[in-house]
Amino acid sequence: MGTLVEEIFTHRLGRPVRAGDTVVAEVDAVMAHDVTGPLAIDAFRSLGMPLWNAARTVFSFDHVFPSNSVAASELHRRIREFAAEHGIRNLFAEGICHLVMVERGFVRPGGVVVGADSHSTTYGALGCFSTGMGSTDIGVTMATGRSWFRIPETLRIEVDGELRTGVQAKDVALTVIRRLGAEGANYLAVEWGGPAVSAMGMSERFTLANLSVDFGAKCGLCEVDATTWAYLGLPDGGTRRPRAPDYAEVLHIDVGDLEPQVSAPPAIENVRPLSELAGTPLDEVFIGSCANGRIEDMAVVAGMLEGRQVNPTTRTIIIPGTRTAYVQALERGYIDTFVRAGAVVMAAGCGPCLGRQHGTLGPGERALSTSMRNYPGRMGSPDAEIYLANPAVAAASALAGMIADPREER
Repeated sequence: MGTLVEEIFTHRLGRPVRAGDTVVAEVDAVMAHDVTGPLAIDAFRSLGMPLWNAARTVFSFDHVFPSNSVAASELHRRIREFAAEHGIRNLFAEGICHLVMVERGFVRPGGVVVGADSHSTTYGALGCFSTGMGSTDIGVTMATGRSWFRIPETLRIEVDGELRTGVQAKDVALTVIRRLGAEGANYLAVEWGGPAVSAMGMSERFTLANLSVDFGAKCGLCEVDATTWAYLGLPDGGTRRPRAPDYAEVLHIDVGDLEPQVSAPPAIENVRPLSELAGTPLDEVFIGSCANGRIEDMAVVAGMLEGRQVNPTTRTIIIPGTRTAYVQALERGYIDTFVRAGAVVMAAGCGPCLGRQHGTLGPGERALSTSMRNYPGRMGSPDAEIYLANPAVAAASALAGMIADPREER
């Protein structure tokens, strides 16, 4: 009995586990990408041990892919050679690691997954304990198949009300960040629940779990229900909810009157209602990332851009999060819509989110992004400004050339 994270580890270890316990547990999968992977490989080699399980070790080329420099190509080469040496076949170049991990079936309800990237919390939407770790810890897990965890206390976020048109999970998460700050959930597990979360599809739940780390959480979890099983294409395994939990805190959010939210520079906790920032000129709009690069996000944007033109003074970059989402967008005509609207569509991956490629910001430039971080220098020049918002706001802003309200569009 306990919170979701306590329930997961109790089942995993076969004995009662409570917040504050330090445990060593087996993992279901371990992941690193093209930036963190080489460091994890170095840590692994220093141990002088064999690889734990090639079938459960995953590498993803996404952060700097295709390579944009000799240095990046060298990192990619090292990962490919390591994979060949150890018989690792899970070497993916088909989009953002967190989305690919889910599509490829490495994440299941009740599982334990670790990744060498902070937004590994994304998988918690499926009721899986998942967290980001440093490359040294990832290297050890590659050798042992296990890791140590201090079981976190839990912050329960109870979301009531019904989201209105133009308001999405991104706005719920940003509202929480505005209230708690960027460190408000430090080393806590975050449980997202309540009627509004139960009504969400998996795409929206992934956004909540993804952004949990951006206010300090060790993991972000959603309860498992029929929506979860249907998304996975598995027989309904029943609901998995906390049982008689003892929470560190319960935060209640009513979203019935919530308007779209925008995180303004220089930090994610600087969240303001869209109405206060409407009209702010933009040099770039980026739509994509592990927070909002799924096919459902592409559908929202395509619906708003259909038969229209993005503002010529604002470069608009759209990147489906995975190859699967890209193909679906092609089949549904979304890519055609984007291109005809004047947007630049790029291959699945992280794109300009981390400022290394595909839309790097120059000094004095201002961007609105559907990604999840906006500290100075995140997308390029430290003298650029980054605003964060949901895909509907991004599409409306691309059309207007300034921060705009999607509820005022047709």
